[in-house]
Amino acid sequence: MDLGGNRNILIAGLYSLIVIIFGTAGYMIIDDFSFVNAFYMTIITVSTVGFGEVQVLSDAGKLFTSVLILAGLGVLAYFITTISQNLFQNQMSFFYGVYNKRKGKAKMENHVIVVGYGRNGGQVVNELMSLGSSLIVVDESHEIVINNMGKPVRFIEGDATQDEILLKADIKTAKSLITTLPNDADNLFVVLTARSLNPDLKIISRASSESSEQKLRMAGVDSVVMPERVGGAHMATLVAKPDVVEFLEHLSIHSHQATQLMEIMCSDVPQDLLNKPIKELGIRRKSGANIVGFKTVTGEVIVNPSPDTRLIPDSKLFVLGTEDQINHLRHILEGETD
Repeated sequence: MDLGGNRNILIAGLYSLIVIIFGTAGYMIIDDFSFVNAFYMTIITVSTVGFGEVQVLSDAGKLFTSVLILAGLGVLAYFITTISQNLFQNQMSFFYGVYNKRKGKAKMENHVIVVGYGRNGGQVVNELMSLGSSLIVVDESHEIVINNMGKPVRFIEGDATQDEILLKADIKTAKSLITTLPNDADNLFVVLTARSLNPDLKIISRASSESSEQKLRMAGVDSVVMPERVGGAHMATLVAKPDVVEFLEHLSIHSHQATQLMEIMCSDVPQDLLNKPIKELGIRRKSGANIVGFKTVTGEVIVNPSPDTRLIPDSKLFVLGTEDQINHLRHILEGETD
């Protein structure tokens, strides 16, 4: 049984003891019961077994008994609820253990590890799920892991700063890790651990201050996101450039019907299309999608690339279009032309 369950049972027991002491003292003061009679009267009243009064009650004693019955029913309801919750959680823990062992047998590759399932982490998971990404979520909270057991995502309970937990998450074969813990120091330790286990891993971390951002970058983070900075910039842009925000929100990646901005690795393109200029591919004519950006192998990003730009291995195309247009473009670049 988990610590939270033990604490709730302890609270229920404490409430019961308080009610018994309150009832015993009340009968002794109001109707001058002896200690034994007062205790006995309290027990049969709280338990609602229906035995008769041990001695005649005054009007004040009858009112006190009514209050005591209500208090006893409240404590009884709380106690039953607590026990039921603990039995349910223990049963769920058992099924989770069996489920996670079965699910964990299959080694994952090229997946994303999300550390922390709070507000930021939950949003990250929802967005990645909508994009069809393979995910593993790591969180220390037993309750969070149990409550999300039915999701099509593998949850691992544990401290992500520990090597064995990240190894359970198949970090050596993962493509990226996103740590969204609220504490910057915890994120830093996660980054150090992850980088030591997989030097080629792409790591993205949440940060709350600029000093933490510098430390995280020194530890090997590829990208740092500061929610407060992003939120502040977004609100300022809503005032200064509302139409720009509306346009960017139209380029939503989580809406099925919305126009999407996606990246396509040129290394996935067949050999007969490599080193060809963009204009010879006829991308817009064939698919309806538009190439709006190009990233060279050196990391330089070119906005609105020239039609003479050639596709080379390890470069990237940034493409704008609907989901159907982008899927059609992928077929074209895979050599499945109409």
